[in-house]
Amino acid sequence: MSDNPDLTAFKAALDGIRFHDSQKHLAARSHDYFWYSPILNDQLKDKIGDLLVVPQSVEEVMQVASLIAKYKLPLTLRGGGTGNYGQCVPMNGGVIMDLTRLDKVLEITKGHVRVQAGARISRLDDAAHETGQELLMYPSTRQMATIGGFLAGGSGGIGSLRHGMLRDPGNVSYVKIITVEEDPQVIELHGGDIQKVQHAFGTNGIMVELGLALTPKTDWIHTAALFDGYDRALNFATKAQKDGMDCYLLTAVERRFASYYTKFGDLFPADRDAIFAMVAPDEMDRFTAEAKAQGGRVSFAMTKEKIREAGLQPAYECGWNHTTLQALKVDPGWTYLQVAYPRPFDVDVVMRQMARYGDDIFWHHEMARQDGDIQIFALPLVRYRGKDEMYRLIAELEQTDGCTIFDPHVITIEDGGMKEIDTAQIDFKKRADPYGLMNPGKTRGWTDDMARRDDQHQQGETA
Repeated sequence: MSDNPDLTAFKAALDGIRFHDSQKHLAARSHDYFWYSPILNDQLKDKIGDLLVVPQSVEEVMQVASLIAKYKLPLTLRGGGTGNYGQCVPMNGGVIMDLTRLDKVLEITKGHVRVQAGARISRLDDAAHETGQELLMYPSTRQMATIGGFLAGGSGGIGSLRHGMLRDPGNVSYVKIITVEEDPQVIELHGGDIQKVQHAFGTNGIMVELGLALTPKTDWIHTAALFDGYDRALNFATKAQKDGMDCYLLTAVERRFASYYTKFGDLFPADRDAIFAMVAPDEMDRFTAEAKAQGGRVSFAMTKEKIREAGLQPAYECGWNHTTLQALKVDPGWTYLQVAYPRPFDVDVVMRQMARYGDDIFWHHEMARQDGDIQIFALPLVRYRGKDEMYRLIAELEQTDGCTIFDPHVITIEDGGMKEIDTAQIDFKKRADPYGLMNPGKTRGWTDDMARRDDQHQQGETA
């Protein structure tokens, strides 16, 4: 516990709001999955908060926000802690606010759900299933991630093949934000204004509620098709997507991953490349026939219930960044990159990359949509050989192959993906976090001179 007198006063003023200051609690809530990156691990492994606050209601969130502003303490928000970039790591100590008790599914109607930001995505999606509907997308960490954390730190995932990226119009209908001021305000954002807080890493307002589009539920078949050649696997997946085959997931995983997918045994052998998929039941015959036309065969096809009964992982835990997680459990010498390919996608580019990098990179690709168009991503495993070599590789992939790299080895929003400062997000931060207390160090767009001083604010109110 810090000896900061303002923190001591803050703790005394919580007035019954639940908090923890033991090292055990603080250590558990100060980290996320940044250790996927050796670069971030060196930078963040010793960072820890001073106090963990666990509000039980929106009213308690507002009380905490008021006290944060009064005592000018750093504030870091936390959901399930499944992010990969250190989004919920307190760079400057201070207060961690765990929002997982704001977990109510408020209302489900046809095509829409209203939900509190701390609800776990698995519970939310299950609630939608009970009404014959489902979420448009979710991360591979569906079991643990919260929906607010997904909006604040994610961009897409399982379902993006069918419904685009999280920020595409219509996927999120509104977001409710609490400002960090002595007199906190409630701000509701709609339409394009939602982008002011989407993928902002919790730097500009406390998200407490949001609305999401739903789609009719499908009892997806979890399946895999095996091919003798990664080019054949990719050709199958890209053709299936172009032809409009109804799938929720199409993940291409090359054969060298097989040793990390130990539960599957002969269902994913080391001499075949795989497509893991979630396929609509009435498309399975077509899926099987198209795989055969590419020289492949279906390895298994089961409902989610049967997959669990067989002791296997659902298909959504075989793609996106779960590929990295499964490999790191076996071999900590790996890290990863996030790669977007130029449009239209060219399988030959991937084959040249495989030949160029050999055993230094294992390849895995995701079929997705972005802005209404087909967009192929890769999350390859990269053998870590130091920071300099990592950035030489990034430069080569961008300059030689025309790819765009969303750098997972940095903590700031801009350096990771945007490549430039989002002035709309910074302008909103001036409104929602006028003292610059939220998640400091995570955006280059905010500078200390932007913070409101109390004397300036008081003069403005008097005027």
